Amino acid sequence: MPMTLYRHAINRALNEELANDENVVIIGEEVAEYDGAYKVTEGLWKKWGDKRVVDAPISEAGFIGMGIGASMLGVRPVMELMFFSFAYVAFDQLINNAACVRYMSGGLINCPIVVRGPANGGTSVGATHSHAPENLFANMPGLKVVVPATARDAYGLMKSAIRDNDPVYFMENTLLYGDPAAASDLDDGEFTLPIGSAEVKRSGTDVSLIAHGRSVLVALEAAKQLEEEKGINAEVVDLRSIRPLDEETILQSVAKTHRAVLIDETKPFCGISSQIATTIQQEVFDDLDAPVLRVTSIDAPAIYSPPLEKEQVPNARRVVEKVMQLG
Repeated sequence: MPMTLYRHAINRALNEELANDENVVIIGEEVAEYDGAYKVTEGLWKKWGDKRVVDAPISEAGFIGMGIGASMLGVRPVMELMFFSFAYVAFDQLINNAACVRYMSGGLINCPIVVRGPANGGTSVGATHSHAPENLFANMPGLKVVVPATARDAYGLMKSAIRDNDPVYFMENTLLYGDPAAASDLDDGEFTLPIGSAEVKRSGTDVSLIAHGRSVLVALEAAKQLEEEKGINAEVVDLRSIRPLDEETILQSVAKTHRAVLIDETKPFCGISSQIATTIQQEVFDDLDAPVLRVTSIDAPAIYSPPLEKEQVPNARRVVEKVMQLG
């Protein structure tokens, strides 16, 4: 069966939602005539025209603010950031306005906006273009944060995000767009996936590898190496959604395997894995046979050198080494 690449899965979801709801629009940097910086929106401008697929100026605070305002009036904008690092320019809009308006209005005003784009290191584009800020946004009540690892998850979660009445920040990875390892069979027709539901990507008995985004592929590769080289049967849990977080699936896995290694491309200080480690310690401490360990990005600005940056972000070798420390 033909496999659908990650970028094409998102493109298909966007195209279907443009067809399903006339209020859906796409706005962002180079999304229209140029077909998107990463070709995720390829062909959509030609099909849907200037009013549904709109090129924005390089002014994130301006066009994100415009999208948030439009969403309060019933439009369902999908806003593309060329890098999620550029979200910092629009932080006031993304946090003070999008996240808070439903609460501040007593539930009278919704903000059904999707902000999407790559949020990752590992591509040698420098420190200011390589942030993985899902922990920052997940800290804010009122926001939903989604980080899919596969084409199937990206497709189903994108459709759910567009239909959601709350702001959803949809964080992708430039390395996944064309990666065959992230491709999926999408021949089973139109579907959605629930936001806030993790998935066990590989069943195991000896240790839980808990990850999100591209780190899921790193975890799967590490699990393969652990089985072939060490005889260790690792389970891989894909969070898929950071907020809401599927704590039940995490805890069930750890209670079964009694060990956990958390793999997370955010920095270690106040990262996603810090929250998960706390949850495991609070809820299933008596099931643990070893401390919870983490593999995160090394705590420094993104390194420009490709060989060094490959070591800075999580990789399978680092995960295997961490699992072996569990004893």
